[in-house]
Amino acid sequence: MIGISGINIQLGTFHLRNINLTIERNEFFILMGPTGAGKTVLLEAIAGLIPVRQGSLTIAGNDVTGRPPDKRGVGIVYQDYALFPHLTVRENITYGLHFHKLDRAKAKKRFERLVEELSLSPLLARYPTNLSGGESQRVSLARALMVEPSVLLLDEPLSALDPGFRDEIRKGLKKLHRDSDVTFLMVTHDFSEALSLGSRGAVMNNGMLEQVGNMKEIFQHPNSAFVADFVGMKNLFPVQIEDRRASFNGIGIELETAPRKDEGFIAIRPEDIILSRKKLESSMRNTFRGIVRNCNDQGLYYEVEIDTGTVRFKSLVTKRSLIEMEIHEGQEMFLSFKSSSIHFF
Repeated sequence: MIGISGINIQLGTFHLRNINLTIERNEFFILMGPTGAGKTVLLEAIAGLIPVRQGSLTIAGNDVTGRPPDKRGVGIVYQDYALFPHLTVRENITYGLHFHKLDRAKAKKRFERLVEELSLSPLLARYPTNLSGGESQRVSLARALMVEPSVLLLDEPLSALDPGFRDEIRKGLKKLHRDSDVTFLMVTHDFSEALSLGSRGAVMNNGMLEQVGNMKEIFQHPNSAFVADFVGMKNLFPVQIEDRRASFNGIGIELETAPRKDEGFIAIRPEDIILSRKKLESSMRNTFRGIVRNCNDQGLYYEVEIDTGTVRFKSLVTKRSLIEMEIHEGQEMFLSFKSSSIHFF
């Protein structure tokens, strides 16, 4: 559906470098990365809002590299909604019909369907100033979909919303995608958001694609230190390798298999590190004694920092576990993890 081949874009000092990417028809594809990675630049290049001087771009098999935005079959939704304040909700939704001529009966049917699916009927006579964030985002989605785009581009559509509205729009996006044949391409820097919505995705960093694959693969098998850090592998260490042993800062860690390189990085997810008051009698080959330095409230979990003397590890525990094990700063604890939970790159 979307084919991106060798795209390079220079905007001041920022450079989008050699982007090659294929997104399938009706896929929900997630473009991830930190602020300033180039996600929105790539999105706007696909939409035709930023000219592409080098490389090519196809949509549904058609070369759209030089086409104007209204000739690409693309809808775009921004995080700030970008609704027209002087138009009612009804007028905002139907605004695009001035430029995309649809059969009147077909347009009426589509309008009614979108209003029903997005629960907009009570809002049609209102103006944007009288809408909540969640309502505004639903109107923005309806406006983008009203002109029957083959591709819907979403630029961090949930980031400006309160948690309750965010969940509401997330569910709405899932349903819209499931009930349509539109290809969704969404930009986000929130990996948990990406996991709940996307089937496949890509991680961007400094204008380049770091990794492309299905969400589970990116989450479980990052291919670089940057991606490992981005997906939450907070225990990330540069190591020297000898056979199946990784060494750093005076400690040694047993690996499941012997890497082919003699140096690199290892990463361990905080949820894969088990804490205990006593040394565990188990098959876990890596166990260290340490002192609790911090217990940081992360909402549903606590992030516990354990100092082994030369290395500080981070583990995630539930509030119940924190209370039951009486974990507090200054307490001696054991941390353990399996060799199979260690990622090397």
